[in-house]
Amino acid sequence: MSTHTLAVLVENSPGVLARVASLFSRRAYNIDSLAVGPTENPDISRMTIVLNLDGHVLDQVMAQLYKLVNVIAISEMTDETTVKRELLLVKVNAGSKKSEISSLVEKFSATIVNEDGGFLTVQAIGEPAHIEALLAGLTPYGIKELVQSGLVALEKGSAALSDRTLSAQGISTLHEIGTQADYQN
Repeated sequence: MSTHTLAVLVENSPGVLARVASLFSRRAYNIDSLAVGPTENPDISRMTIVLNLDGHVLDQVMAQLYKLVNVIAISEMTDETTVKRELLLVKVNAGSKKSEISSLVEKFSATIVNEDGGFLTVQAIGEPAHIEALLAGLTPYGIKELVQSGLVALEKGSAALSDRTLSAQGISTLHEIGTQADYQN
């Protein structure tokens, strides 16, 4: 199995996330990471979904996603053509090791965003391998709590998923999507 990152443009309407998630649930596929947020168009949201699947299963998943009425476009985000990042917030027991932790945090270009009651809250932004390496370095100090965002990915250069797909489908990128009927609600 291999990891695949999909960027999915969807209509920004209630229930879309639930429909997409249930598609994976019904087929017993696990989502490794899911990040959803607004785009430059308030009528469209972008999902970044990380899956661990075989190639032919990925084709089936993409075909099933396209069948959902609210899905506008899907693109696989490859390492060569995209910038990928995650956000990490981690609370570490500093104790008497504050200077060691500070050095480690600096080495990973992370920042300490809070210090309270002997605990440091560290913020890091980076590629998944960068985040994993930082966590491995912080583990011996005692991780009290952590939260990671899902992976987000954006194509390098002037390429834009919305430019390629919305105009090809005859959908205006100037906020007209909200006038379309939502056939699944």
